[in-house]
Amino acid sequence: MKSVNRRHIRVACIGNPNCGKTTLFNALTGSKLKVANWPGVTVERMEGEASYEDTDITLIDTPGIYSLTSYTIEEKVTRKCAMDDDIDVIINVVDASSLERNLYLTFQLLELGKPIVLALNMMDVVKERGMEIDLHRLPEMLGDIPVVPVSAARRSGLDILLHAVIHHYEEGGGKKGVLGEKIEYILEYPQEIEEKIAKLEVMMGAHFPTHSSVRWHAIKLLEDDEEVKQEHPISVVNIVDRSYEKEIIQCKYAYIEKVVNEVLFHKNKKAASTDKIDRILTHPIWGIPVFLLIMCLVFFLTFSVGDALKGVFESALTAFSDLVGKGLDSAGVSAVLKSLIVEGIIAGVGGILTFIPNIFILFLALAILEDSGYMSRVAYVMDSLMGRFGLSGKAFLPMILGFGCTVPAIMATRALETEHDRRKTMLLTPFMSCSARLPIYVLFSEMFFPKYAALMAFSMYVIGMIIAIIVALIMNLPEKGKSTNSLLIELPEYKHPNARTIRIYVWNKLKDYLTKAGTTIFIASVIIWFLLNFGCKGMISEPGDSFAAVIGRLLVPILAPAGLGMWQIGVALLSGISAKEVVVSSFAVLFGVANANSAAGMKMIAENIHNVNPEFGALNAFCLMIFCLLYVPCVATVATVRKESKSRLFTLKMIVLQLFLAWLVSTLVYQIGSLLL
Repeated sequence: MKSVNRRHIRVACIGNPNCGKTTLFNALTGSKLKVANWPGVTVERMEGEASYEDTDITLIDTPGIYSLTSYTIEEKVTRKCAMDDDIDVIINVVDASSLERNLYLTFQLLELGKPIVLALNMMDVVKERGMEIDLHRLPEMLGDIPVVPVSAARRSGLDILLHAVIHHYEEGGGKKGVLGEKIEYILEYPQEIEEKIAKLEVMMGAHFPTHSSVRWHAIKLLEDDEEVKQEHPISVVNIVDRSYEKEIIQCKYAYIEKVVNEVLFHKNKKAASTDKIDRILTHPIWGIPVFLLIMCLVFFLTFSVGDALKGVFESALTAFSDLVGKGLDSAGVSAVLKSLIVEGIIAGVGGILTFIPNIFILFLALAILEDSGYMSRVAYVMDSLMGRFGLSGKAFLPMILGFGCTVPAIMATRALETEHDRRKTMLLTPFMSCSARLPIYVLFSEMFFPKYAALMAFSMYVIGMIIAIIVALIMNLPEKGKSTNSLLIELPEYKHPNARTIRIYVWNKLKDYLTKAGTTIFIASVIIWFLLNFGCKGMISEPGDSFAAVIGRLLVPILAPAGLGMWQIGVALLSGISAKEVVVSSFAVLFGVANANSAAGMKMIAENIHNVNPEFGALNAFCLMIFCLLYVPCVATVATVRKESKSRLFTLKMIVLQLFLAWLVSTLVYQIGSLLL
């Protein structure tokens, strides 16, 4: 029970992308939010709770931004939060190893006239690079605001930071800038600009007497900020004769340069190693091949290490299935119920769980690449390439996220400036192979391409990107010549991945996978078992007389040109719309295999497929993988597209396009392959 004497304040965490803001937020609140190395992931602000002594603190995590000028969705969200009168203190999170870049936003925040506490993050990185920061002179040059050195990754300096926040709040460090209250600003502009600012402050005070952040709004009026002009329609004709934005920016950077020169020592050492590595990784020619090689290595590890670990899961599942079967027999359970439990639930859900080692290795590798700073380089390298296909540079960010899960990837399209760019990116993102498709690739590549399993799985990711490029080129034909929005992205210096951040990322992904296994896949496995064991005459002994066979046979004429003319495949593909992993569990249930991912299980599935269709071989399996890659995404993704696009028609068009492309590409591959092989 909370004490009645406890007080409550609201604190906003604001900073540049990649400054460690969300890591600091996690450390202060205990929230397990995803930390990414590119801007635009935290599209909406997140809240968490912390406490210090007799004060309860609501912390608000905002999107990473470079300035308070509203050009992007991230900037608009953060700017609105920073100006909110309910915010008592702002923690400006600054990457101590990149002071010059970070301080521009700091000076904009200072002009709001609110209490600001500077969290000088990544001080451990500063020390590792042999740099030094004068922690006495820096606060003086920022107007005597509290400056607290912290390391969010190592969770050091957090109590001191909260103490500074509470103390600064108590001391009234955040006068709201209301007219009549004298606030000293450390940064002064040339006399002409200061005189205009003073006149605009008077006008703002006359029209909006209780308004906060008067100086900041006056400066924005001088910069000809459209949003401020719309929100505060006052006549400034006799004061503002043109935009002074360029001069104001130059003044800020001139003072920032002075600050950096006085407080930062040995700064030339900091980026030497990063620059050397980037000569290769961001090279205009070698950058993309290097990225493909790295991803190929990721899939090699996913298969080699993952397969070495999954033997434990396979043995455990087999033993568990046998134990349950014997237990049900001894308990006298009916054959129907035993079949449901062993052949339906355990075979369906258990088969999916055996892929956990492969999924774990994939997520671990992606988390390391992301947290090290490499994924930002990939987006940078791809920017010019994306422009050639008529896509915004920022489109590559959600497409990269699509390798993990398509749902957050679709949501990340909010970072794009226009609705047109958003919809185009939503259409292409599902072609990126999400982690749910990996079990399909693992199963069929190891069954039909045992020596080249990793390469065949990797080819699905490459094919998905190629199809996305072709679709983008076709969509861009009517718009050829129109300019696209370039990607503005920071390339953070390389750093050792943070173990805690990686642990949170991997665990959240595995938890989602396990949750899906216990819900969607469980339900789908039961439904598939029912459809397979019941027909028009009740329970049947021959699968060919089941409801599943009736449904599947309707799809056989459509799927036959693609080499997929088996009713079992039609049923599996239909069930895969609920979740792509269900395709694997469906095959396990359809062919009565308790452990589809084991060597014995894969051999049994292959034999059963061969018994049904003796001509089904490696080419058919490859076409099946392509179809699963390209056809309609899971229900959750479709619902997200509907919500984000706010259009049923657009969502329907997307579904039709993907079904058509899946059929067309797999049919072409099969027909051409049949002629050549």
